[in-house]
Amino acid sequence: MPLPHLLRHGHGTPVIFVHGNGVDHRILLGLDDVFGNGFERFHFDLPGFGRTPALTGAGGLPELADWLDRTVGELLGERPFAVVGNSMGGLLAYELAARRPTQVLGMALLAPVVHTERARRTLPERVVLRWDPELLRSLKGGEAMKYAEMTVVQSPETWEAFRKAVLPGMKAADPAALERLSARYFLNAAHDGALRAFAGPVLIVAGRQDHVVGFEDQFTLARSFPRGSYAVLDAAGHNVHLDQPAAVRALLEGWVAALGDRLI
Repeated sequence: MPLPHLLRHGHGTPVIFVHGNGVDHRILLGLDDVFGNGFERFHFDLPGFGRTPALTGAGGLPELADWLDRTVGELLGERPFAVVGNSMGGLLAYELAARRPTQVLGMALLAPVVHTERARRTLPERVVLRWDPELLRSLKGGEAMKYAEMTVVQSPETWEAFRKAVLPGMKAADPAALERLSARYFLNAAHDGALRAFAGPVLIVAGRQDHVVGFEDQFTLARSFPRGSYAVLDAAGHNVHLDQPAAVRALLEGWVAALGDRLI
């Protein structure tokens, strides 16, 4: 099993950050300071992304879920922890919670994948609320295309966030690992019952203009948790925490407060 490339900050209650497909830990690193004193933050690259070697063999979602479960077990043992997941990382986060329901204190899921099959997703039409042709012309061709594909409000601020948090991981991803993941992009739903009984606070944040995973399926998911909270943010696409950083940070601060006496 490949060892993770890992950044570890602070001391206290562990928080595991799980990034999405095609990027690496840097996409969530800007949220680290939301968790100040009293939290130990674990930012790592999933296999095949960033600086963690790819899995050998199949390398699909089931294998990533197994790797994540084993890695967390090796890092934390039986220590309770909270988890923050983004996109595919949100799907992996609630799979982790289903496997470790008494150990996971709570989940914050940012634009999480709910259905692995795109045909099952309820998706809004792709829109860009504000174009910035001058900005796009100033960028390298490939980078401009990647940025334009994902960003709802084009501006120097959203470009800088994308440049720092998204592009490095996109460039570092292993193409062969991406292909193997695409070929096995599914998870067994056998743990759904355990999730419905999950007792910790769950925050789900969606982007109103997210054409990748949508925002409606996430509301249905939030309603299934006894302590599920849901927010949909306008002028935000799939990278909701980059498009609306202040709002997402405020929601995360509320979620941390909701963890309350579950913290150690």
